[in-house]
Amino acid sequence: MMMKNFFILFSIFIILFSCSGDLEKLNVDKKNVSDAPADTFFNLAIKNMSDLLSGITYGANGNPFNTTRILAQQISSVTYNEGATYYSNFTWNDVYMGVLINLEKSSGIIESNPEVNGVENGPEELNMLATLEIMKVFTYAKLVESFGDIPYSEALDVENISPQYDDARNIYEDLIGRLRTAIGNIDESGACWDNDILYDGDVSAWKKLGNSLLLQMGMRIADSNPSLAAEIITEALPGIFTSNADIAQVVHQSAPPNTNELWTDLAVGNRRDFVGAKPFVDLMNDLDDPRRSVFFQDVGGEFIGSAPGLVVSYASFSPFGLLFYEPTTPVIFMDYSTVEFLLAEAAERGLAGVSDAEMHYNQAIKASFEYYGVEGADNYLLQPGVAYTTATGNWKQKIGEQKWIALFNQGLEAWTEYRRLDYPELSAPPESYVDIVPVRLIYPISEQTLNRANYESAASAIGGDLLTTKLFWDIN
Repeated sequence: MMMKNFFILFSIFIILFSCSGDLEKLNVDKKNVSDAPADTFFNLAIKNMSDLLSGITYGANGNPFNTTRILAQQISSVTYNEGATYYSNFTWNDVYMGVLINLEKSSGIIESNPEVNGVENGPEELNMLATLEIMKVFTYAKLVESFGDIPYSEALDVENISPQYDDARNIYEDLIGRLRTAIGNIDESGACWDNDILYDGDVSAWKKLGNSLLLQMGMRIADSNPSLAAEIITEALPGIFTSNADIAQVVHQSAPPNTNELWTDLAVGNRRDFVGAKPFVDLMNDLDDPRRSVFFQDVGGEFIGSAPGLVVSYASFSPFGLLFYEPTTPVIFMDYSTVEFLLAEAAERGLAGVSDAEMHYNQAIKASFEYYGVEGADNYLLQPGVAYTTATGNWKQKIGEQKWIALFNQGLEAWTEYRRLDYPELSAPPESYVDIVPVRLIYPISEQTLNRANYESAASAIGGDLLTTKLFWDIN
């Protein structure tokens, strides 16, 4: 199924992502992939995940995450509206083949050669394996949060073209266990990768990412498994992000193939069909949010969003801001603003002894302003529509709407948090395939033909392979 062609790609990837200019490597047989260093596969997996999280062009064989900005109604497509009206379908092959297989290959190389710098089973090896586990958990979690039941226990067996699907709740709890083990295995006094494109081998930074991911996953299950959520949130808190310096992001280069995928889609592809969506732009206009000028370009001095799902004139609405027409613009895996919003929510829920929701809410917004180099956060927070004590609605609405804005460059996370918090309040466009904003992605069509028995079993188990089927963690 999804893994059959990955060997063909490795020789190309090794050339593109080699971190060394050592001419002796030109003598290595590129077809003998077992001789490639583990960091080659690790960095390749991270780069591929970056592309999946940032890309925006969609089609029948697109990646499963590239319409999430549209689903979250942060942007709309004004020419090809299949994505905005929920008629699109995707393959998840690039997630399994491009990310998870490469992470598994990297782990295998390390485990088959336990002597690292002459120390068998030493801290460097354990640190590398722990960072690989963090990335595996991150990737699988995004699949579970998008689809529900997925191939997991049998997913990476290249001899098995029809893997069974595992129960989403069981997968998620297993991932939490794996993450806790990985965090516990990190030795901050030890070495790690000589270089990696996320944290450049900084062991402490990887541990903070692991704990911040644990916090995020705990909040995902706060309604479906509150006892486990409270336990792991309490465990994560001492080691989470504390500033924008901790952010997990891939900073891209100025020349292909290591550029930002959104730049490739927008600038290289000369796409003139993606603009700000009316619900998103209208909220920013109502709040006089200065981040508008970063996220979008004005039209005649105004920021104008298109109603989602309509075929209209591109020139009449605000396209992406100039930041996203730069090849080097970073792709965010997780940021400090997200962590502070989660802490504000933990305070409201009375979890893990966290208090002062307003302080964490303010810190989250300030972190977003700081990240994008925008001034005026203090004045922004004084507005009645923004200030925590006076903003409209309950805590879910206050946090949900501001988090929606801050997550503009993280479409998948914005869509997931919209589903979990139920804010902002969004409506499906006219003549959409379903009459609500989708709450999950449907399985790839290829699964119905190549893995039909397991597909049908999974579809039945989750309550139907439908855009409207709520997943186990989305119960309110």
